[in-house]
Amino acid sequence: MKMIGFSKGSGVDDEHGLFDTTGAMPVPGPRDVLVRVRAVGVNPLDVKVRAGLVPVPDGVVTLGWDAAGVVHAVGSAVTLFAPGQAVYYAGSFDRAGANADYHLVDERIAGRMPATLDFAQAAGVPLAALTAWQLLFERFAIAPGDRQPRGSLLVLGGAGGVGSMLIQLARRLTGLTVIATASRGDSMEWCRAMGAHHVIDHTLPLPAQVAALNVAPVAHVAALSHTARHCAALVELIAPHGKLAVIDDHAVFDAAPLKGKSVPLHWEMVFTRPLYGTADMLEQQRILHRVAALIDEGVLRHTVRRRFSPIDAATLRQAHALLERGGQAGKVVLSDE
Repeated sequence: MKMIGFSKGSGVDDEHGLFDTTGAMPVPGPRDVLVRVRAVGVNPLDVKVRAGLVPVPDGVVTLGWDAAGVVHAVGSAVTLFAPGQAVYYAGSFDRAGANADYHLVDERIAGRMPATLDFAQAAGVPLAALTAWQLLFERFAIAPGDRQPRGSLLVLGGAGGVGSMLIQLARRLTGLTVIATASRGDSMEWCRAMGAHHVIDHTLPLPAQVAALNVAPVAHVAALSHTARHCAALVELIAPHGKLAVIDDHAVFDAAPLKGKSVPLHWEMVFTRPLYGTADMLEQQRILHRVAALIDEGVLRHTVRRRFSPIDAATLRQAHALLERGGQAGKVVLSDE
């Protein structure tokens, strides 16, 4: 089968950093489904793994942990899917990614694809939606659909893939007042289109901007990017007994300043369930099915802003370059359409 390989520690302009190659057809394990890949999301994680900033096992020879496609074959113990079904999923980065014609994923972390989306649109949903859902409803322990007032939620880096989904979920399924941060005019408009009540500029002091909004205290902060740069400001503006959730990478993170306000620190890592084979792995499928239903009902919308085609090394290189430049609102996908 055709696939896109990568060289660990390579730059985006390195012609051998991403390359077209071939590999053997994957063989499903007992609980695996083999998917004919139709579209793949491109995420900051892909760029970090290629650049050598996030270590992965030697067996990970392809990138791409956001995909949509059609089940081609199933393992001997699979009960949740059958060949011919359209699926979407985020996979697990201890296994090869979906930048290939065919890809293996555990049935417990795949979901039925939203009926109202095409493959490219669907491929941009899983990783961001799972991260946002788990952060909001598991780490912050808010019940989806509970609309009682709970203060304000600050989304640091609201225009990215996770932020785009988090804003929608918080606006439509909670009673939180949603404050997003962005720095460019188009990114600010994107956050408003996703449902943010207010948008502020994260290149300017955050506490003063929040205070000027005259909204309920910031009881929850979702720090999605450049957390270290803004940490002192977040500690200043968060309410006592608030909650801080972080998703970006840190070699060291000093949580001591949170003690005075009794603010707990929550990490959200979307791959924890599949990486550790937790007893509740199936919860990821349940989340994907709920998200699919919300999309099909018109409650949520996909967040794809850029599509590239075909799925090959040259096209993937363009997508990686776009992400490395930064400032991209929404999601980027590769598709065979």
